[in-house]
Amino acid sequence: MERKLYLECSTGISGDMTVASLIDLGADVEVLQRTIDSLKEKVSGFDIKISDVEKSGIIVKDFDVILETDNHDHDMEYLYGHEHHSHDHSHHDHNHDHQHEHSHEHTDHHNHDPHHEGHGYLHVHRSLKDVVEIINAADMTEDARALAIKVFTIVANAEAAVHGKAIDEVHFHEVGSIDSIVDIISAAVCFDNIVKKYEIHDVIVTGMVDGTGTVRCQHGILPIPVPAVLKIAEQTGVPIIISGRQGEYVTPTGAAFAAAVMTDTKLPGSMRIIKTGLGAGKRNQEVPGVLRTLLYE
Repeated sequence: MERKLYLECSTGISGDMTVASLIDLGADVEVLQRTIDSLKEKVSGFDIKISDVEKSGIIVKDFDVILETDNHDHDMEYLYGHEHHSHDHSHHDHNHDHQHEHSHEHTDHHNHDPHHEGHGYLHVHRSLKDVVEIINAADMTEDARALAIKVFTIVANAEAAVHGKAIDEVHFHEVGSIDSIVDIISAAVCFDNIVKKYEIHDVIVTGMVDGTGTVRCQHGILPIPVPAVLKIAEQTGVPIIISGRQGEYVTPTGAAFAAAVMTDTKLPGSMRIIKTGLGAGKRNQEVPGVLRTLLYE
């Protein structure tokens, strides 16, 4: 029987949630570490940490890109303080592509980048070409490399449409920061490893569940789902479900990854579960962010 993978995104999807869930599913951490080590030869200012955390009493895998500077991605007051309440945010990614204002990196890490933004840090803006160069320099299989580039290209197409620019004129903000690049490369490496390890034929995404409200981002206050997520859904056909929950549950990188790997949107009437993976989101929310990956036949 054919084996398939189901990305169950009922509490959202982000880059780090995806990596953690695939590691929990059985992706080879040594393979991932080799890629990370090779990446450090090109860029610096980060490390990774893989651990177990508790979400509603359940042990869930966590993947964290540790930066030398804080990008405020898990700062609930920063993200949602403008709404005068601390609504949950099931998640996320220190990955926030389109999203957060303070993804600064030390000047000595990227002294070729002229974009200063005070506090002794650089606000790094990378083009798709810049990101592809970093991906091409990493130690990874060609399938994983192609997937990472595909994910970034999906984000770039969405951002280009949202901002009214050509794709080669788009400069990523947070998605171009090293934590987002590490998340997407890691997700591609882990996915490629899992697909080959278990001989997976199809990937099912029935719907990415996002919330409502507003969130502070690079360009000001944006409605949720953020424009880039909606544009990815529009351009790729990846299904999205807008729930009544307050807060952002789906990030552009999470949506782009789901769109890049999805081959079908429907589950069978019944299935035999072979293995499951649970990946934790970072934000403290009323409904905890957990991405489940189910390997079935």
